Amino acid sequence: MSQAEVESDRRLGVHGIKNVARVYWNLPTPALYEEAVRRREGMVAHLGPLVVRTGHYTGRSPSDRFIVREPTSASRVWWGKVNQPLDSGRFEALRERFLAYLQGREVFVQDCFVGADPNYRIPIRVITETAWHSLFARNMFIRATPAGPRWHGPQVVVLDAPHFHSVPDVDGTNSEAFIILHFGSGAVFIGGTSYAGEIKKSIFSVMNYKLPAKGVLPMHASANQGPQGDVAIFFGLSGTGKTTLSATSDRALIGDDEHGWSDQGVFNFEGGCYAKVIHLSPEAEPEIYETTRCFGTILENVAIDSETRRLDLDDESLTENTRASYPISYIPNASRSGLGGHPGNIFMLTADAFGVLPPIAKLSPEQAMYYFLSGYTAKVAGTERGIVEPQATFSTCFGAPFMVLDPIVYAHMLGQRIAAHNAQVWLVNTGWSGGPYGVGQRIKIGYTRAMIRAALAGALGGVDYEQEPVFGLFIPTACPDVPPELLRPRNTWEDPEEYDVQAAKLAKMFADNFQQYAPRVSREVKEAGPRA
Repeated sequence: MSQAEVESDRRLGVHGIKNVARVYWNLPTPALYEEAVRRREGMVAHLGPLVVRTGHYTGRSPSDRFIVREPTSASRVWWGKVNQPLDSGRFEALRERFLAYLQGREVFVQDCFVGADPNYRIPIRVITETAWHSLFARNMFIRATPAGPRWHGPQVVVLDAPHFHSVPDVDGTNSEAFIILHFGSGAVFIGGTSYAGEIKKSIFSVMNYKLPAKGVLPMHASANQGPQGDVAIFFGLSGTGKTTLSATSDRALIGDDEHGWSDQGVFNFEGGCYAKVIHLSPEAEPEIYETTRCFGTILENVAIDSETRRLDLDDESLTENTRASYPISYIPNASRSGLGGHPGNIFMLTADAFGVLPPIAKLSPEQAMYYFLSGYTAKVAGTERGIVEPQATFSTCFGAPFMVLDPIVYAHMLGQRIAAHNAQVWLVNTGWSGGPYGVGQRIKIGYTRAMIRAALAGALGGVDYEQEPVFGLFIPTACPDVPPELLRPRNTWEDPEEYDVQAAKLAKMFADNFQQYAPRVSREVKEAGPRA
């Protein structure tokens, strides 16, 4: 064994990994391409993106995510269906088998950072058994480079072995797949799934655990900045438009998915983007479309002709959750610093499958708290296993699968920041109008963009507003470049009485869901919800 190999083995031994066949440390993108192709992990498409398949798991698997119940974190974690506990004894047994599995194998290592703000930046190490997952980490996180932030050892280590499966009866898991977070040791173990999104979301969960104690609000939101420095953030689950609506030619993209809001302003957690690309078009989303034609982009489960190597972005035969992972620098006007000031506008995106919410509404501070805690949207097909069409759901803080602490913690922090910086909050429906899913039509992205432009430009400040009777939302009566009838959802239905039935049904769902928070919020926030 060479001296370099001895040193690699020693450094990995810090994480419990021993006797690996070879370690590939921080390979650059071209070298990872070569390894991925040599190992038949992917195929190079026309113009250079790497096309890969994730197998059985084409989306996140929230039922397979666990947090180890251990003394340093047990009292802080919001235990339940989202944050499922795993006994420390079972974790140690699974960990030992996991590490034994890696012996004799080749592994890839990427040393990266999370958090663009140096005051809150966390060094991480991602160890994978596949080259393309290493490239994914290189794309998605902030790279440790000689010219960049000084590397000083990882606070968090992700160990990722898609081909190692757990045994549910032995390990206490729900399937062969698992995503296990151990906050005490700063370790994340992922196995049984090749869906790379689990890597990035596990780190997001870590940030959701760590940052509130430092006075930073972690947000499942995208962010951009106007020419005058005005910042906007967009809360929403996958498929509601965070990436699409924040990537525009007239505003600088700060980040497309995960941010922190500190006393200094907003900062991106990541160094890359992870965009849905099903039915992507150069007309509607030109900036994102161009990334699918770039060397260095990873395309998950996108259809490709094996002879011509041409892509078909409309093919959903494998999944609707086709994805592109690419460095944020591939977006022409992306912010290089990943930093912005305090947001003046906050957009809460919801894909309303019932088709009853207005395409845009102005929220009072109390309504902002209510709708943030509710996190109503529709899970979009393919984003999670088993979802084949949009389903109404409530995901607190617009990101329940990643919220480790009690949602009230995040809600209070948001409310304080809205008040301190006089931010205007908007509820934006990117879902259906004129009827529910299957009857109505998805609201055109062009109209949604026009409404957001108007809000950012202050064009909705001087118009009249009508308060909708069921949800109490304040709807503008006019908006530039948007048909006025679209703004009032009841008017878009052929049968207004059927709208009333669906609106009452959704209002009751809101009220029932909010019961879990009602005892811990003010009377004003409780009364800001729908009139069920």
